[in-house]
Amino acid sequence: MKVAIIREEKNPPDSRVPLTPEQCQYLMQTDQNLEIVIQASEKRCFSDLEYQKRGISVVNNISNCDILLGVKEVPIAALIPEKTYLFFSHTHKEQPYNRKLLQTILKKKIRLIDYECLCDNQGKRVIAFGHWAGVVGAHNAILAWGKRQQTFALKPMHQCYDFAEAKTYYENLSLPNFKIVITGDGRVSNGAATVLDLMNIKQVAPQDFVTQQFSSPVYTKLSVQDMYYKKGEDIFNESDYYKHPEQYSSSFEPYTKVSDIMINGIYWEKGVPVFFTKEDMKKDDFKIKVIADVTCDIAPDASIPCTVRPSTIAEPIYGYEPYLERESQPFQPQTIDIMAVDNLPNELPRDASEDFGKQLIDRVWDELNKTDSQMIYHGTIALNGQLNEPYEYLHDFVDF
Repeated sequence: MKVAIIREEKNPPDSRVPLTPEQCQYLMQTDQNLEIVIQASEKRCFSDLEYQKRGISVVNNISNCDILLGVKEVPIAALIPEKTYLFFSHTHKEQPYNRKLLQTILKKKIRLIDYECLCDNQGKRVIAFGHWAGVVGAHNAILAWGKRQQTFALKPMHQCYDFAEAKTYYENLSLPNFKIVITGDGRVSNGAATVLDLMNIKQVAPQDFVTQQFSSPVYTKLSVQDMYYKKGEDIFNESDYYKHPEQYSSSFEPYTKVSDIMINGIYWEKGVPVFFTKEDMKKDDFKIKVIADVTCDIAPDASIPCTVRPSTIAEPIYGYEPYLERESQPFQPQTIDIMAVDNLPNELPRDASEDFGKQLIDRVWDELNKTDSQMIYHGTIALNGQLNEPYEYLHDFVDF
């Protein structure tokens, strides 16, 4: 098997890699029938020279490779027909901005395996950058609050060499009193909590968060039973919620009245109730002033109605004026400040890439060599010019 790590060509630029130089070397030493090459690029967090020093060939032409590994969406013009690709395609939720990408993949008879769709027997994702998205998202949320209040300054994460450097700035950080609500209890929210813990921000129970006053910064994490309810039922049935989320309503309103900062780290799709509406944001008791939307679904099909566009690492925060329902400059009295960077892990690309590559090796690599892997089957969106059976619901999307 010959594998290529492709250069990232999507804009804005992304410097992450699916496998580090050391991980490539390890895989080739473990399997003598495997060859890994790297497509030349000047944008990676690991340089071409770092790969060469580990015995990985740097090439421009990857057309003779069997499997092509990337991170972000591959530009349509760069797609090579009849190859197997692994990358985050952002197509399985019918994202309109990638409709043409999936249409082209089908036309070119490409086998598309989407990292986001690779799951274990319990349906849980086996590979993701979510932890690091949460880490950077929380850092940016605190950075935005400091800018808004003009009470403290925090170095942007992308200006740090790695997370180890970033942590050195947390030790002596003097924070004012505020309250943070985190949605979700998975990789993203746990990553966010890691940063808040390092900043000595205390975690409290959801009920205490809503009902009590505190003399120092606190945060709470909400799972689905804390945010949704089904009319007429006193006991929350989590399995029923995941089967029929459209039958549930949001119970998030109490948190909008007491939170200063919201970190949104829960997976969302159509049919799931939104946390609040644009009209809710106009109410006098809507207290949230900074929203770090790590999930970053774009309105109108989004859990956060004021996430009107993705932001960038260079300019991560924009303002939203709820009464005028429009974007504006951030850090003004009338704005709610939105952090909606859609490639947050790229602010810590070396840490994120090393962690991702370990997951790829530990959970996915052996599955790629199996002819009957259910994980790979259910993670394959397209093959031989057709939608794979689990994704036939996308027919109307691609035939549009």
